[in-house]
Amino acid sequence: MSMPSSLVLLGRFGRPHGVKGEVRLQSFTADPLAITGYGPFTSADGARTFRLSARPAGDMLIARVDGVATREAAEALNGIELFAPRERLPSPTEEDEFLMADLVGCEAVLADGTVIGAIIDVPNYGAGDLLDIRPARGGPSILMPFTRAFAPTVEIAARRVVIDPPAGLFDE
Repeated sequence: MSMPSSLVLLGRFGRPHGVKGEVRLQSFTADPLAITGYGPFTSADGARTFRLSARPAGDMLIARVDGVATREAAEALNGIELFAPRERLPSPTEEDEFLMADLVGCEAVLADGTVIGAIIDVPNYGAGDLLDIRPARGGPSILMPFTRAFAPTVEIAARRVVIDPPAGLFDE
C-alpha cells in the first residue's frame, strides 16, 4: 500500500512549563516519547520549523525547543501543531494497523455498501478516537465513536471504512 507523500500531525504544543522556555507537549504517537524521533517538525503552514527534545513529567511531556529560552517565547508556541513528513514514520507492521491520517478522505459505508459520507477528521477529545463524518446527504458533520463495534472494517487501500452506527445517528 503506497500513500501519497504528505504531512502528518504528530503533536501540539501546550502551555509553558516553568520560566526557562519549556513547554507542555501533547503527543499523538502510540508511544508519546517517540515523537522526538520524527523531527524536525513544521507548523501547519510550513512557515516554521521546530527541533525539540522531550521528557516525561507525570502524565504529560515537557519539551525543550531549540531557540526558545523564556517563558514568553514558550507562551507564543501554545496551540501550534507539529507536522512531520509521512516518510519519516514507520510503515504499519500489522494488517489491522494504520495511521489515523490515512482515514481522512475515506468513504464511510454501511455493510451493504451504502455510502453514508466521508471521513473528514479523527479527533480525540480525551475519551477516545472519533470519526468526524460529513454526510453524503449534506448538513453538518457527525461524530461517531471509532471503535471496532461501530467501525468493524477499515480498508485503507480501498479508501473506505465500513461502519455500523448507533440507531438514528445518520437519520435526517
